[in-house]
Formats: sequence, C-alpha cells, structure tokens
Amino acid sequence: AAPLLDVRAPRVFFADADETGADFLLVFEDVGPARQGDQIAGCDIADARAAIRQAAAIHAPSWGRAELLEADWIAPPRDLRERLGAMYPQAQAIFRERYADSLDPDCMAVCDQLAEASSAWFGREDPPQCLVHGDFRLDNMLFDIRGGQEPIAILDWQTVAAGRPMTDVGYFIGCGVGERLWREHERELVDLWRAEMRERGVDLTHDEIERDYRLGILHGVSTAVFSAAFVERTERGDANFLSMARGACSLAQARGSIEALKEVI
Repeated sequence: AAPLLDVRAPRVFFADADETGADFLLVFEDVGPARQGDQIAGCDIADARAAIRQAAAIHAPSWGRAELLEADWIAPPRDLRERLGAMYPQAQAIFRERYADSLDPDCMAVCDQLAEASSAWFGREDPPQCLVHGDFRLDNMLFDIRGGQEPIAILDWQTVAAGRPMTDVGYFIGCGVGERLWREHERELVDLWRAEMRERGVDLTHDEIERDYRLGILHGVSTAVFSAAFVERTERGDANFLSMARGACSLAQARGSIEALKEVI
C-alpha cells in the first residue's frame, strides 16, 4: 500500500521472512539525523501541523479504494471486535487500580463510561473510508529528518487498518499535542486536515466529519487504557499512558465524545 500513499515514511529496501514468520529481515532508509517525537513532552504547533498534513497524505490517496480497504492482509480477525469489547472492562479495572490517585476524577470517569459502553464502542460497524495509521502519535514520528531537509517521517505501521480518518486525527489532537496546544489550535488543526484533503481531491464538510471526530477522540482513551493495563509497568510507561489519558479524556469531555457514542448505539 505504501507506494499508493503520499505519506513520508522510511523507504523499505528489503523485507523478507521465513515460513513461520519468526525469522525476518527488514532494511529501511536511514532518515537521520532527526528529532524524535516525545509523547510526554508534547509538541509545538509547527510539528502538529506537519503531522496533520501527513495524516491527510495517508487518508486522501486511499479514500474509497476497494483494492486497499478490502485487501485480505488488512482485514482484522473475524472476532476481534467482540474480544476487545469483552476485554476492555477488565483493562479499565486494572487502569483504575493503578492510576486512580494520579488521574483527575473527571478524566477517570470518561474511562469508566467508555468501559460501560465497550461492546458498542468496539462493535460499531461504520463503513471504512480510507486507510488509517491506528497509532498516530508523537512517539511514532521523526521531525526535521535528514538533518532538517524534510519536516517529518511517520513510523510504526503495525496497526494500519481500513477505517475512518478521524480515528487518526482525534487520537493525535487528544493524545499528541498537549491540552494547552489543543485548546488554542484544535479548530485550526481540524480545518488544516480538511484543507489538505480538499487539495488532494476529497472535499468534506464540517458536518460530515464532526461526529466521527468526536468519536475518534475516544480511540485515544481506549488505547491508553489497553496499553497501560497489559504491558509491564515502567516509570516512562506510566508517564506516557497518563499523558495519553489526560489529553484524550480532557478533549473527550470538551467535545462530548461519550454523548456522541451514546447517540449512535
């Protein structure tokens, strides 16, 4: 799929694996020197704009392309949604036990409310519109690549899927840029994405994306909870997951994301 997209990712020079998949070899382009994105530190508006432009460079070229959206390699396991919906309340129980003293009660309430609606959240079947990165956050981005010759490269494509573009946009704005920045620049970033999509031939109105944006923010909540619950705890990990949860939950509260979910279930 990569040659069909306009996104800047490290070029793959060689990729092969044995029949079991246990042994493999990947050779990528070296895009350094570069500046690693930092989920905990957040970013400035210039980095946020560069990231949003790359999101559109994924979404627009793949928009409505059945050969990508219906490809066998991108289809999730048949029962994945059901399993995730069943597992999420357990993940939230672990998350609450670990972080109840560290996360604002209003933010924890968003996590609890999503757990109560987890079957509906993971089970909803909105028709996919394009490819989505699925983990579109700062830790998966390099800035000022090749010694500043290019603005950004997007890494970590293991969660790519057919979906709705606001999954990436809502996730990034909630989890990636920090509350201070999104409170000042949220509308600008969403409008920038729309403008980039329009320039690439996909013209969407505000109303067409608004519901999906409010729902897409919740992807940051569920990702923070699942990731925190089922990985080995580290100091860096705790700081990372709390940063994600604070950003996503505060934005979800501001945009009524739980209410938007209730409207479609």
